[in-house]
Amino acid sequence: MPTSFARIFNLHTDEENKEKVLESVKKSVSFSGPNLWILALAILIASIGLNLNSVAVIIGAMLISPLMGPIVAAGFALGMYDFDLLKRSVRNLGLATLTGLIVSTLYFWISPFKEVQSEILARTSPTIYDIFIALLGGLVGVIAITRMEKGNPIPGVAIATALMPPLCTAGYGLATGNLKYFGGALFLYVINCVFICIATYTIVKILKYPIVTHIQKKNQIKIRNIMATITIIMILPSTYFAVLLYERQKYDDSINKFIQTEFTDKGDVIIFKKTDGFSNPKTLELAFLNDKYNNEDETNLNEKLKIYDIKNTKLTIKHDDSSYLINDMKNEVNQKDSIILQNNNLLNELQQQVSNNNNLDNKKILNEIRVFIPTIESISISKQKVYSASDTESEITSLIYSSKAPLTSKEETDLLIWSSSRLNTNNVHIFRQNS
Repeated sequence: MPTSFARIFNLHTDEENKEKVLESVKKSVSFSGPNLWILALAILIASIGLNLNSVAVIIGAMLISPLMGPIVAAGFALGMYDFDLLKRSVRNLGLATLTGLIVSTLYFWISPFKEVQSEILARTSPTIYDIFIALLGGLVGVIAITRMEKGNPIPGVAIATALMPPLCTAGYGLATGNLKYFGGALFLYVINCVFICIATYTIVKILKYPIVTHIQKKNQIKIRNIMATITIIMILPSTYFAVLLYERQKYDDSINKFIQTEFTDKGDVIIFKKTDGFSNPKTLELAFLNDKYNNEDETNLNEKLKIYDIKNTKLTIKHDDSSYLINDMKNEVNQKDSIILQNNNLLNELQQQVSNNNNLDNKKILNEIRVFIPTIESISISKQKVYSASDTESEITSLIYSSKAPLTSKEETDLLIWSSSRLNTNNVHIFRQNS
């Protein structure tokens, strides 16, 4: 039984020849000629995707990005004590990072659209969860690299670890002069690089890749200590940000519970609400349709905050004789009108998608696909109902493409992952039209 158990989890099963793996890894290090052009164009595509808040375009950029190469190579170099390869990897990763920052900064500086999109904001506050994603994604990636059949994990790792978006977001921070966005996004990028490298180092050690330079035991320990120190440096601030996120969510939930119990459930209509969780003390400002609360009520309500575990917070009830209340209400109404308008636009877009359920914009989708698979000449996408002999019914989305030559296995995998995300369905079937 133990032998059978060990065989199931044996990483040497289906392992590729180590020399072939190392040759492939070393080839992926260099950023010159075509590789540099591909990187610059991928950065530009990702920047446009972030600017337009388009998840599909961002995913396409991640699939064609060659950024993983020098990071994985650095992990192999550390695991094998190949210091020449390590120098090359670090140098080329530095070049790639600098190129990415320059291209993305120039794009966002030139772009007339400077508004912060949700896809940009998502890359500005890394947490401990981002470390887990980078580490697990790196493990999956290097295990796949060392197999004879590479399979589907490689594109998934490129999407999950997401090296491109934070690098482009850092460029956005530079272009707009927002150092908070720049620092947060660059920190997320460094987290991904470091923990993909550590994951690679771990698998290289487990698979017992040959040592290139034999060094003394104390120097090996020194290398491991340096890696442990870097890991701790990455984990501490990420954990701090995760705790801040949790505390902020907990605080907001407590405020909402307080308002619901003390006011809304008693029939009070709140016409203004404003919280500031970053001031000292924190503040909660409220105004009501019926101005019935006096100063004594306000004092009692401040005492009640403690019951809801709302600490270091001052409640202020605004009254209708304050001119600033009208201005605040107007600003609040304008913000809500803007949100309603955005929601209406989104609803119209969704209704349009429903009405065109069987008439997808094939031309637009073709242009998006050709960004990362230029050999595809035409496509046809439609939703179809499938009936079986057992009197059951199901719906599939079929994507039929034409190209001079069949797609490679990797290209088909990239197309399937991208189209599933773009069409928002896990039931996409891809077919090639015969000439």
